[in-house]
Amino acid sequence: MAAIISVRDLTKTYEGGFEALKGVSLDIEEGEILALLGPNGAGKTTLISTICGLVSPSSGNVSVGGHDILQDFRAARAMIGLVPQEITIEPFETVLNTVRFSRGLFGKPRDDDHLERVLRALSLWEKRDSRNQELSGGMKRRVLIAKALSHEPRVLFLDEPTAGVDVTLRREMWDLVRQLRADGVTIILTTHYIEEAEEMADRIGVIDHGRLLLVEEKARLLHQLGRKELLLELGESLDAVPETLADYALQLSEDGLRLTYEFDAHAERTGMTRLLGAVAAAGLSLKDLTTRQSSLEDVFLKLVAEGRDAQ
Repeated sequence: MAAIISVRDLTKTYEGGFEALKGVSLDIEEGEILALLGPNGAGKTTLISTICGLVSPSSGNVSVGGHDILQDFRAARAMIGLVPQEITIEPFETVLNTVRFSRGLFGKPRDDDHLERVLRALSLWEKRDSRNQELSGGMKRRVLIAKALSHEPRVLFLDEPTAGVDVTLRREMWDLVRQLRADGVTIILTTHYIEEAEEMADRIGVIDHGRLLLVEEKARLLHQLGRKELLLELGESLDAVPETLADYALQLSEDGLRLTYEFDAHAERTGMTRLLGAVAAAGLSLKDLTTRQSSLEDVFLKLVAEGRDAQ
């Protein structure tokens, strides 16, 4: 699939010498959902803002749909819808007029049928004549999304789209994002919610301290870096792991009632059979055995730690 956004060797250094982006290169494929994960200050918002033309890069190149963001700004920006973190809408304007005005900013002809479809999809149609100041925080965030979709962009950036909204609204937003992708819109989102990326994204990008540590398909990322754990529930509490089990790098829980063994589920030999034999030989009684697959959160924390160790 062709790349709709191409980023090459992108850097951004602010006054005072702070490097927010350090040689970021990235291709975003048309029609995919890409999730950018990273701690606060990692560079996620700076990267999005630069692609959208809100921040000038220090060096490097960015194109959207083949349009350079500096040399052909208007054409590039017209392809993009942006939902920022901060809720910035005119408090005394109505919902419908707010969205209608955003469409006009991009030189699009009036199309109330399209705006009605957008507002209905966001459960805002019944609020179309309400002033923005009368809306709840979750409704205001939906208005931001409606504004971003008003001019029918091919690319939608969502910067922490579900921050501060309840679980029900978050699920509704996820459904909307999936529908947009089904309609051919490319989605790039930043999020602090690991489960959000795990639930929706086709690919995951991990960024920290301005460096893009990795971009990979979600399933492949979990396959390559994910680990499994064997949890052994003990019949009696232990003060320490028996010396005869020292070779297995077992972790003992604080209450002494559980041993955890980490293994590679894709390895030819996991070592579990040998471990269970050694546990029996050590005279330990087992109440239960369970396995747990590493989550995306585990993988993310591992990648960030490794990236910082390498710097």
